[in-house]
Amino acid sequence: MNTKKIKGFWLFVILSIIVYFAVQMAANTGMINNYHVNTLVYICINIILAVSLHLVIGITGQFSIGHAGFLAVGAYISAIVTMKLSLPFPIALIIGGIVAALTGLIVGIPSLRLRGDYLAIATLGFAEIIRIIFLNIDAVGGAAGMQVTKMTTWTSAFICLFITVLVIVNFTNSRHGRACISIRENEIAADAMGINTTYYKVAAFAIGSFFAGIAGGLYAHNFYIIQPVQFGFLKSFDILIFVVLGGLGSLSGAVISAILLTIVSTFLQSYPETRMIIYSAVLILVMLYRPQGLLGTKEITDLFKRKSVKGGS
Repeated sequence: MNTKKIKGFWLFVILSIIVYFAVQMAANTGMINNYHVNTLVYICINIILAVSLHLVIGITGQFSIGHAGFLAVGAYISAIVTMKLSLPFPIALIIGGIVAALTGLIVGIPSLRLRGDYLAIATLGFAEIIRIIFLNIDAVGGAAGMQVTKMTTWTSAFICLFITVLVIVNFTNSRHGRACISIRENEIAADAMGINTTYYKVAAFAIGSFFAGIAGGLYAHNFYIIQPVQFGFLKSFDILIFVVLGGLGSLSGAVISAILLTIVSTFLQSYPETRMIIYSAVLILVMLYRPQGLLGTKEITDLFKRKSVKGGS
């Protein structure tokens, strides 16, 4: 690991610690109430979802719109582990993530031979199959849903977010991440250079599914009840919007768009129709004037590097 990467790693760690303790102190002193803390937890969950899908779409270039299916698997499995088996919450999160990753492998191995629109349709169909399965299982409440004890806290959500970003960033900067990027740029050329494209596509899909499952566990234990209707195709499109709006290939963009859109959604909870209108208008404007997204394939650190270069010159 070179000096720049080491400095970037420690900068990320220090900033994360500052953000965590700042929010924790604000909550303990009453500067922010439970509503604001819950909003921050929801932002963490959405960032995890955005970053995990960023690995699949932005880094590997596989157009998947079935991420809500893995979210549902993680949510229901973790809820079963805590509510039915009475196991600790951290273990439930890990088991939910593992089952979601295994589900990603089952789906990914056959479907990732497809490309483009065909892959999108296959993953969307998978997400609907998962939703219908939970809809017809009476043991988890069926259509009425499953009651879940609130266990997700700001600390647990932030730790999961920290680990997710750390793993995805390190994976992207490794030789495995470079192999995934080469697949995104030109899969035929990558295959000709000896890269096992199927292996890396399935691996990225499984890792993204794992963290989507972790987000599902946090989601289930934050809203007291989970229902199959919460994991429909519109939820998959919500997660997709985070990645597309931020810029395909930009982790920073995915994080920023997840934060912004979550805040907008929170303020417009009482007006769901207005929220969808704003979503649609934002997407139209982005496609017209900024088709590459807010940051394109760049990261925030790249913008600071440009400014420092201009200042030095």
